[in-house]
Amino acid sequence: MDVRLLRYFVAVADEGNFNRAAERLHIAQPPLSRAIQQLEAHVGAPLLDRGVRPLRLTAVGRLLHEQALQVLARMEDVEAMVRAAATSKRRRLVIGFVASTIYARLPELIREFRKAAENVELVMVEATTLDQIAALKDGRIDVGFGRIRFEDPSVRRIILRNEKLVAAFPVDHPLASGSGPISLRDLADEPQIIYPRAPRPSYADQVISLFRDHSIEPRIVHEARELQIAIGLVAAEEGMAIVPESVRRARSHDVAFRELVEPATSPIIMSHRPGDRSPELALMASVIARQYAQWGYDVPAALGEEL
Repeated sequence: MDVRLLRYFVAVADEGNFNRAAERLHIAQPPLSRAIQQLEAHVGAPLLDRGVRPLRLTAVGRLLHEQALQVLARMEDVEAMVRAAATSKRRRLVIGFVASTIYARLPELIREFRKAAENVELVMVEATTLDQIAALKDGRIDVGFGRIRFEDPSVRRIILRNEKLVAAFPVDHPLASGSGPISLRDLADEPQIIYPRAPRPSYADQVISLFRDHSIEPRIVHEARELQIAIGLVAAEEGMAIVPESVRRARSHDVAFRELVEPATSPIIMSHRPGDRSPELALMASVIARQYAQWGYDVPAALGEEL
């Protein structure tokens, strides 16, 4: 999704008026209108109720506005970190991550790494697993955290753990209040929201395969760009989603979660370049091993090998 379009959309949402938003952005009004139309075409739904004054956000518009503010804030953080790295003489570790690992205790690992390596410049880059593989090979990142297995001799992967998957429902959904786990067969006719839409293969294909492994064809109604949008669409009663269980710690006031009867997991994968003997990578592996032991997770033996 084009960050420029998100900035334009936030301006229109804040001002409630195309002319004022255009003045704020220092552009003409017609190009701004076309940009919002382009964004709506990309999302696949109206973002603004143009029949009222001032303009109002639709339900999907409110969701995108919330996420856009977070994305733009993250972009500002990344830009600040990159500028700091450009002027810093300290050693640096660049970490790629997929959005869902933010829920899966990655922030706690990063905090522990910072405590142990105060002299290391840490740069976080959100990227799909596929983009992480390319970035590792190009030297743009040093380590990646993702969920998709890719076979590439230029990248070494370690399965840190397999995270249980759960079903996420709108809080008032009839299936949300049931006791005990729910079967995938009970979800066969439910509208499914999957993510990410692209690139593929992705976590979305893991979910589709989960259903098909049990001879169920999922009824997909939305292919969201990322996890945050998918779970927001669930809250907006657009459908349900299969998500990593760690999501329930961050979103519980308007989304209900139920465990699945069928065994279903998604791996959390750490990837790096083979033969990388940097002290920063070794320290990251050590931090993960120590924290996993404290949390009661199995510690992958590979964390102590070749690092």
